[in-house]
Amino acid sequence: MNPPLHGVLVADFSRVLAGPYATMLLADLGADVVKVERPGGGDDTRAWGPPFAADGTATYFLGVNRNKRSIALDLRSPEDVALAQELIRRADVVVENFLPGTMERLGLGYDQLRERNPGVVYCSITGFGDGAGATLPGYDLLVQAVGGLMSVTGEPGRPTKVGVALVDVITGLHAAFGILAALRHRDATGEGQRVSVSLLTSLLSGLVNHASAYLAADVVPRAMGNRHPSIAPYEVFDAADRPMVIAAGNDRQFHSLCRALGAPALAADPRFATNTSRVAHRDALIAELNQRLAARPAEEWFSTLTEAGMPCGPINDVADAFALADRLGLNAAVEVGGVRQTAHPVRFSTTPAAYRAAPPALDADGGAIREWLAQP
Repeated sequence: MNPPLHGVLVADFSRVLAGPYATMLLADLGADVVKVERPGGGDDTRAWGPPFAADGTATYFLGVNRNKRSIALDLRSPEDVALAQELIRRADVVVENFLPGTMERLGLGYDQLRERNPGVVYCSITGFGDGAGATLPGYDLLVQAVGGLMSVTGEPGRPTKVGVALVDVITGLHAAFGILAALRHRDATGEGQRVSVSLLTSLLSGLVNHASAYLAADVVPRAMGNRHPSIAPYEVFDAADRPMVIAAGNDRQFHSLCRALGAPALAADPRFATNTSRVAHRDALIAELNQRLAARPAEEWFSTLTEAGMPCGPINDVADAFALADRLGLNAAVEVGGVRQTAHPVRFSTTPAAYRAAPPALDADGGAIREWLAQP
C-alpha cells in the first residue's frame, strides 16, 4: 500500500532545523521532497560539526534531511529562478524560512505564484512574523531568551536554555501539522492557501501551563530548577548512587510512594495529605523523601517504585535513553544508508513511515531534477 503522502510534491526552500524537520516528517510519510540549496555550501548545517559521521557528513544535517532529493539553485540567477518557479508550479507544498520578503524579491512569493498553482500549500516559517518583527533573526537561542522559555528553565536566578533547539522542533511540528490541515482543505475544495508559522508564537503555545498561568491568572512563572510549580513531589531526588526523578501526579500515587518507601505515615501527615498542601510544604516533604531514598541505589528504587505503580526513573544520558527504548521494544532507531538515525515517531498500523534514502549530498539529484523541470 502506498504511504499516506504518496504523490505529494514538496518544494523545500528551508534551511537549518524547523523547516527541514517538518519536511523530513512529510518525506518519511511518502512525500517527494525536493530540497533546494545554495550552490557551493548548501544548507548551513552541512558544516555544523563536530560531530561528523564516518563519511564526513555533519550529524546535525543527517538528523533532519533523509528521504529528500537535493538540487543546488543560485537564486540570483534568472535561469535558476525560472527553474525554482517551475518547481513551485508543480508542487503541492512549498516550505520556506527566509526573512519575510525574500521570496517575493526573488519572484517566488505566494501571491506571485498562486495564480499559476492555485492549489499550492505555501508554508512560511519566520522567527517573529512578517510584521514589526520581520527583520529580527530567528535563532532558537534568541527565541528561547525573548520568548520566556529561559526564564522558567534552570535554577532561580540562572536562566538556562533547553539542551536541544526545542523551539525549532516545536515550530517544525506546528508547520507539518498546518501543512497537513491545509492539504486536507485543498483536497476537499481544490483551494490552496498560505500557512504561516513563527518561532515565537510556537514557543508561546508550547509554554502551555506557564502561558495559561500568566494569561488566566496574571501569574508570571519563574525558574524552579527541576521542581514543578503545581505538583509535589515532582522533581529530582538523591538516591544512594545518583539522582533520579519521581513524579507523583495525584494523591493515589503519593500514597503508593509512601508505602513503597516504608513510610505510610507521611501520607497521613496533614502537611502532605493533598497535592495543594504538599506544594505548600514542599521543602519539608522533599527532605523526608530524600532521607529515605538515600538508603538504596537509583536502579533498585526504579524497580521497587515502578512495581508499586509510581512514575519514576533514573536520569539517563542519550545512550541510556535509546537503550531503554530498545528494551521496551519501541524501535526508536533505524539504519538509513548505513547511518543510524532516530526513527519517525508516529506509528501507523496500515501505512508506516518508510526510509527510502539517506540524506542527499549537495546537488546529488540536480541533473535529474533539472531535466524533469525542463520537460513540458
